[in-house]
Amino acid sequence: MKKARLKKVEFQLSVAPGSKVSVAGTFNNWDPAKNRMKDNPGSGHCKTVIALAPGKYEYKFVVNGEWQVDPTCSDWVMNNKGSLNSVLTVQA
Repeated sequence: MKKARLKKVEFQLSVAPGSKVSVAGTFNNWDPAKNRMKDNPGSGHCKTVIALAPGKYEYKFVVNGEWQVDPTCSDWVMNNKGSLNSVLTVQA
């Protein structure tokens, strides 16, 4: 069986400078400690790059402990907590 090629996916979010930001989702077992985002010093523009196999992933940003959807993503699904998750599709 052929192994799927990983694609580099950039996640970015603008927040108040100095905020602690991470991205959590089905790709990291919803663990906000696994993918912390780096703030361009003092700008509040945070980003990280994650290598993902093709497929569909649900995710949320965690900003200072508060979970939120990606405001730039137009694809969402309802989760089992009664709120929304952002959906990312990585093409092969």
